[in-house]
Amino acid sequence: MVAPKPEGTTVHAGDDADFLEQATREFLAARPQLFGIAYRILGSAVEAEDIVQEAWLRWQNTDRTDILEPAAFLTTVTARLAINFAQSARVRRESYIGPWLPEPIDTTEDPQLGAERAEALELAVLFLLEKLNPVERAAYVLREAFDYPYKQVADILETSEANTRQLVSRARKHLASERRKRVSPADHKRLLEVFLAAAQTGNLAVLEDVLAADVVSWSDGGGLRGASKIPVVGRTRVSKYLAAFAPRFWPQADIRWVEANGRPAVLVSADGNAVALLSVDASAEGIDRIMWVMNPTKLLPYVASLSA
Repeated sequence: MVAPKPEGTTVHAGDDADFLEQATREFLAARPQLFGIAYRILGSAVEAEDIVQEAWLRWQNTDRTDILEPAAFLTTVTARLAINFAQSARVRRESYIGPWLPEPIDTTEDPQLGAERAEALELAVLFLLEKLNPVERAAYVLREAFDYPYKQVADILETSEANTRQLVSRARKHLASERRKRVSPADHKRLLEVFLAAAQTGNLAVLEDVLAADVVSWSDGGGLRGASKIPVVGRTRVSKYLAAFAPRFWPQADIRWVEANGRPAVLVSADGNAVALLSVDASAEGIDRIMWVMNPTKLLPYVASLSA
């Protein structure tokens, strides 16, 4: 990454301007990937933007004459900043009111969000990754989403290659134990359509048919909306819960089909204001997870991105 600096080099004002312009181009070229890494580690677009901005400031203040691979350097800086931020965020999220869900993003313009492949991007995956420690999360993201060689991931994380392989393996096992094999995108959309229609009418029979036996409904209001502060668990309880609030929630609601984190989702509004983003995670057993993002601090930036 770093080459010896030539001796006797003289830098003039014009050279400085050209050097900064080049640095800006290099940063902008890497920026989508930097955001993709930070977002996957943190599960928050707002926090990821802060990390990318900090990486830009550090890039500006770095002696770049020795750096041969700007993208590699910036990736290392961003990943380490995100890990440090995630470690402090864990303490803050322990005092979060009610369930915490990742902040959704619109992926219509960039389905892979700067990654080699659209891995570790779905809301359900980000939610499960939150249960890992930040270093495990970063190792999984760099390897699985961005296809970095284990040696490079080890260098970024300042650990051994053998330990990096263990970190990624633990993350994979965690996801495999918590998440069944997914259905096809077409079946996912169909299940969400059936679920939405049944939820709107409070149809218990259809709800029980489309939900997995161990389904969990998570509502993230952050203490700012009247969302359930505990998850609702099990086919029967979730069905009755949805049927109970259907007459109060849906008659005044407008729905809009959108995309969030590479999957179909439903934006629910009332009186012109967004109140919830509904998404589901589904397997051959039916819908396993129902996720209601209702916290305005997470919902409004997503809605703004749709308008943009």
